[in-house]
Amino acid sequence: MIDLVQDSSVPVTAGELKISDVKVYPVRVGHRNLCLVKVETDAGIHGWGESGVSSRELAVAGAIEHFREFLVGRDAVRIGAIWQELYRGQYFEGGRILTGAMSAIDIALWDIAGKTLGVPIHRLLGGKQRDRIECFITTTKPFDESLIEDARALADQGWRVIRATAGDPGSSTEVHELDVRRSIADGAAVMQEVRKELGDSITLGIDYHHRLSVAEAASFCQKMPSGTLDFIEEPIRQQMPGAYETLREMVDVPFAIGEECASKWDFMPYIERGITSFARIDICNVGGFSEAMKIAAAAEAHYIDVMPHDPLGPICSAATIQFAAAIPNLSWCEVSPYELRDEVGCARLFTNPPVERECFYEIGEAPGHGVDVNEEAAASQTFEYWEAPRMKKPDGSFTNW
Repeated sequence: MIDLVQDSSVPVTAGELKISDVKVYPVRVGHRNLCLVKVETDAGIHGWGESGVSSRELAVAGAIEHFREFLVGRDAVRIGAIWQELYRGQYFEGGRILTGAMSAIDIALWDIAGKTLGVPIHRLLGGKQRDRIECFITTTKPFDESLIEDARALADQGWRVIRATAGDPGSSTEVHELDVRRSIADGAAVMQEVRKELGDSITLGIDYHHRLSVAEAASFCQKMPSGTLDFIEEPIRQQMPGAYETLREMVDVPFAIGEECASKWDFMPYIERGITSFARIDICNVGGFSEAMKIAAAAEAHYIDVMPHDPLGPICSAATIQFAAAIPNLSWCEVSPYELRDEVGCARLFTNPPVERECFYEIGEAPGHGVDVNEEAAASQTFEYWEAPRMKKPDGSFTNW
């Protein structure tokens, strides 16, 4: 039997790495909750993962409690076999809640593997293919002069890839009205001005957060000269690839799609039919490292770059960086623009969180994904309900946030 080594000093045999417990901690950081998962082994090695199903953390926690019942005693080294059992071990396979839970467990298992061998996860995935990770930044300013000013300021700071958002972030405490026709008119006008201000050397995109219909998305894009946008992210929901194919025929702006996808099967139509130009893989939603690497390989075969989705916490970011380091077809990683990375909360809960420096992430070389959690602080928190923002149309009907 091959000896595995933790911290280059404590020999551990693969057969001894049995899962002894799986714990879940929904914790509050900044303005939202994070769903953290700890997998423990009888060798004393543990790993941390994170789920990306925001505002439904208790549903994910319930799934993890179900999974725990048969995971205890399993060999933590057999990550692929565990993934298959988690996915296929019930009649109703998959779905975002289950794969969100699976993602956290899978990330934790890869963290254990890296710690056991004393290497970062990217070494287990074939090694890093780049020296550092270029990032894109997001401006959350509304569709007015402040967006133009903010984009200029970001470019002056050195950012080469800038993404705008849909203008109104919404609120989880009160319903906001979304007048789509006004939004696309204001958005198209201001994005043209941003392009004029920044010139052609800056990569410019917008995330419309699936607030539009096919006709509305087409109208938005057609109001701007070709070349104004380098990509548009999630203008409509991704449930129907045919809807995106219809939109593809109507506009020439590259699409960035995938943050809603919960498996390689969800991604395949968008990759195989050439619908998306950027695969927005969310490692905390799609099934962890095990599934994300398969999707990245499929995207590479179709000359599609990966633009990882990462709006969550430090574990998600650390896992995303390890994943991004190991794939050949990376465009840029995301730096969260929101108030999530509350410095006090992060410092209290997390050790060694990733930090963007000069528009790049350094690739962590610590064993596993490199981030640890103050479990006592996590356990001391009481769960706080948080709802995603609500949006209504002018007629009072609900629409997508």
